Amino acid sequence: MGPVIHLHDDAGRHIIGHLLEGGINRRKAEEEFFGAYSYFIKEGMHKYSLSEDDAFNAYSDSVLAAIEKIINRSFEGRSSLKTYLFQIFQHKCVDLLRKRTTHKNSVHHTLSISNMLYELSDNAKLVIQQMIEQADSDLLNQKLKETGESCLKLLQLWADGYPDKEIAAMLEYKNADVVKTSRLRCLEKLRQLYKQ
Repeated sequence: MGPVIHLHDDAGRHIIGHLLEGGINRRKAEEEFFGAYSYFIKEGMHKYSLSEDDAFNAYSDSVLAAIEKIINRSFEGRSSLKTYLFQIFQHKCVDLLRKRTTHKNSVHHTLSISNMLYELSDNAKLVIQQMIEQADSDLLNQKLKETGESCLKLLQLWADGYPDKEIAAMLEYKNADVVKTSRLRCLEKLRQLYKQ
């Protein structure tokens, strides 16, 4: 049995309840959670002078990290869901600033895969890094196919360097933000397939 959750906000309690239920309710709760505190993105842009893309990526990574903690029942609910997410988000923003400084001082990598790694969440980086180290393109292609046709197309276009707006138009997504969240979900699916 997981810890008792004492939350200060009803929205947080509702989201957590549905995340723990799984199935279609979990999917809806993930989207609701993502939308509920998306104004953090502007906060990250102003407070940490991040680009909109960097702030969005930090926010997306934070939501995924929080969801994982909730599902694993390691979120104890000592603070509200909003406060908990904001703490994770602040750490991600600071990490991004550190990486940006380190990246500027490092030798420029010509390989697009190396540049891609700077754009990914920590979890996704780990997966891609493992794939590169294993240098097993057959396995990578097999796992990519297992993510499903829509994920495969999205990840291929993204790996080819297409911007999110163009991917949205090509694959008929609502907008670039939907492409970003879908990509994160696809990368998480790929990570899970690699763990099996």
